[in-house]
Amino acid sequence: MKKLVQGIVEFRRKARPASRETFARLALGQSPDTLLIACSDSRVAPNVFASTEPGDMFVIRNVGNLIAPCGADGLSHSDGSEAAAIEFSALALDVSHIIVCGHSDCGAIRTLLDGKQGLQAPHLQAWLRHAGEASRRFDAGIRMKADLPVHSQISQINVLLQLEHLGTHPVVRDRLAAGRLALHAWWFDIARAEVLAYEEAQGRFVLIDEAGAERILARLDAR
Repeated sequence: MKKLVQGIVEFRRKARPASRETFARLALGQSPDTLLIACSDSRVAPNVFASTEPGDMFVIRNVGNLIAPCGADGLSHSDGSEAAAIEFSALALDVSHIIVCGHSDCGAIRTLLDGKQGLQAPHLQAWLRHAGEASRRFDAGIRMKADLPVHSQISQINVLLQLEHLGTHPVVRDRLAAGRLALHAWWFDIARAEVLAYEEAQGRFVLIDEAGAERILARLDAR
């Protein structure tokens, strides 16, 4: 907390004068083209590893980067907070991309796997049910990169699962069908400070280096 307060003073002293024009413009409205869904983990800093500026991304952050699926009635199986953010990003902001970004050493996945016996956290346990299928798929034989620990493989499987959950949301489903929206799966390797993107043709997460970025950008240009 002390670091945060001191950081505000540092921002006022050094960064704020240069940022005034940016924030003055953003005060008139926002127009991000991307919704990023990331974990609440303090080590996952999308604005750092993606070098973004204020106004570039609309963001949902929660434990495990989870999105509850919608039922046949089009309503979320959760309390609706994430669903509301998805609807707002699509209908009010007209984003054209949604990224789900998982990460290594995910505490949510570890909790899912070991159950944290004795941990009195009923809301957490209920929330993690939206990642349960990822663990079941691993148990059924689905594997990601062989040298990754089990919890990291399940974390990657979970990212793909959340894309499926997104597809059950009517606003996402309709925009995907109309070609107005694209979904992306990313995964942040904390220890290596590297971001990987899922390549469907290869069936695995691939490093976003210069070559990887060129492939992604070429696909975006072709849309």
